[in-house]
Amino acid sequence: MTIEYSKHVRSFKQVVQRALFGAAVLAFAGIGLSVTASTQSVASDNFPTQIHVAAGETVKGRILTVGKGRSVVINFAEQIADVMVSNPAVADAIVKTQRRVVVIGNDAGQANLVLFGRSGRELASFNLRVEPDTSDLTALIRRVLPRTNIMAEALNGSIILTGTSSNTADAQKAADVAAQFAGGGDAAKVLNMVTVEGSDQVHLKVTVAEVERSLIKQLGVEMGASIGIGQHAIKFNNNNSFNVNSSIVDQAAIGSSFATGATSVTTNIEALQRDGLVRTLAEPTLTAISGENASFLAGGEFPIPVSATDGEISVEYKKFGVGLDFTPIVQSGGRISLRVKTEVSELSNDGAVTSGSITLSALKVRRAESTIELPSGGTLVMAGLLKESYRQSLNGVPGLMQIPILGALFKSRDFLRQQTELVIFVTPYTVKPVAASKLVRPDKNLQPPSDASAIFLNRLNKIFRGSSNAVAGTYHGDVGFIYK
Repeated sequence: MTIEYSKHVRSFKQVVQRALFGAAVLAFAGIGLSVTASTQSVASDNFPTQIHVAAGETVKGRILTVGKGRSVVINFAEQIADVMVSNPAVADAIVKTQRRVVVIGNDAGQANLVLFGRSGRELASFNLRVEPDTSDLTALIRRVLPRTNIMAEALNGSIILTGTSSNTADAQKAADVAAQFAGGGDAAKVLNMVTVEGSDQVHLKVTVAEVERSLIKQLGVEMGASIGIGQHAIKFNNNNSFNVNSSIVDQAAIGSSFATGATSVTTNIEALQRDGLVRTLAEPTLTAISGENASFLAGGEFPIPVSATDGEISVEYKKFGVGLDFTPIVQSGGRISLRVKTEVSELSNDGAVTSGSITLSALKVRRAESTIELPSGGTLVMAGLLKESYRQSLNGVPGLMQIPILGALFKSRDFLRQQTELVIFVTPYTVKPVAASKLVRPDKNLQPPSDASAIFLNRLNKIFRGSSNAVAGTYHGDVGFIYK
């Protein structure tokens, strides 16, 4: 009897333990189901395709974004009896089964969605927001720009881009794609809030090299004579006329004169040959952040008098020198797009204007402006010029200047030939800051000489010799900067 009672008690305990274990499993599963349902009810992206609402879960005023022309399926653990949409023009709700509702976005706008159970109790309420579905746009941007993490969202017909990009060019490309998605390429409908991770910096080096050669030749004979015959005199005068190089007045002259009685003859030979060579080299360099404008000018300003009211004269200043202005944009693949404007100008007497005691200098300008694209460290010839000018004139006495050999006494020759070659090179580099200890200033190795060197050896600066007085850095030419 006791044994049987013991067996029954043991069996009863086992039944209770199994029941408790089963209840615990069911409770755990319910909790897991509730957690899963709650997790799934929160959309993983801005435009979910399905939402699950667990039994007993409270859903009130939750924002539900539906793509225009798209649908969202809402699954309930309880039975649905009725559904209401505040604005049917914006969205429709269709009860497919007792526990499933399909919401369809009709047009961009906002509406409320309320679902009721069989007892009339409110099961859930959603704040619907119907916008163009940007999921495809986000996938497209991430496919064509794999190095970016950009997400597109829609709001009131506009598209908002958020996330990060490695450079400004990719962020701009994403904005261009979004503008096409918005329709008609309207960039005003796109708000670009993409964050660029570490702006690239571009160091631009522009080289302006010019060589100008000129050759001037002038040769002429000036002859004046007065022949007296009784009370009468016959006069003759032949003056040179140098029209090609009229500004040159320092011709070398060789003259002779003869006089006897009332007769006199004066002769001057004017001859000049001038060979000229001009070399211009300018290398402005400038650094700017990608997408930002930077300008540089090394030169000066000269005054220009300007007439004002009541006969007064004011002064304005005109800039001249070596100028550089550019805007870089670092694109994908390390390529750099540049809008460059460079100018080299200098004061010149050619074209100068003189008014009374005031002389206004003219400017000789070499200017180039363009938009180019090239890789970091690559060099491109931005502009080039080959120019040759040839002028020659002969002036003399008609008839007499045609006489062989002797005709040279009655004519003058003026000759000018100019050749100009100008090239502008552009080289951009993507750079990063370095420690100041790795750079050397141009004046670091310039030191004054000793008194003895200045007085007896005519030295203006100290000369370094031997290893004990080694210069800092390495020189690569006659002049320039030292980069280590």
